[in-house]
Amino acid sequence: MADRPHIQVHPQQRYEAGMKGIVPHPSSGPSTSQILAVVTLLPIGATLLGLAGITLVGTLLGLAVATPLFLLCSPILVPAAILLAGAVTGFLTSGAFGLTGLSSLSWVLNSLMQATGQEPLEYAKRRVQEATIQVGEKTKQVGEMMGDKTKQAGEAIKSSGGGGATTTRT
Repeated sequence: MADRPHIQVHPQQRYEAGMKGIVPHPSSGPSTSQILAVVTLLPIGATLLGLAGITLVGTLLGLAVATPLFLLCSPILVPAAILLAGAVTGFLTSGAFGLTGLSSLSWVLNSLMQATGQEPLEYAKRRVQEATIQVGEKTKQVGEMMGDKTKQAGEAIKSSGGGGATTTRT
């Protein structure tokens, strides 16, 4: 009997899908953390709701008191409100145009980086170096050409008779 292998059987645990893990069992009550949350948040919510009501009542009373004043001062207040609305619209439009301009410049910069495959500053440096080399070569060519023309002019002067008439001062 000692030669027989020992087999152990484990019961299979099945997964039961659904709301079992989320919704507590009906026989169990709320947890202490849930009770603490309700006890803490109920007075805070009630206080904020009361403050909102007091603010509404104060706003309505202020409007009731200020309405006659608005009617008496309307020739001044209406143009002032229009002017204020125009100023706000102008500032918002200016900001929108500024953001549009910046995003356009950013897009152009990104397009340039993708087209050249390098940073714009590096691209500009390379272009300036190429232009400097071209200007140096052109300057050298012009200098050589001027030297050749000077030699030709000197030879022409020598061959024509020694430089022409000279005048002396006394």
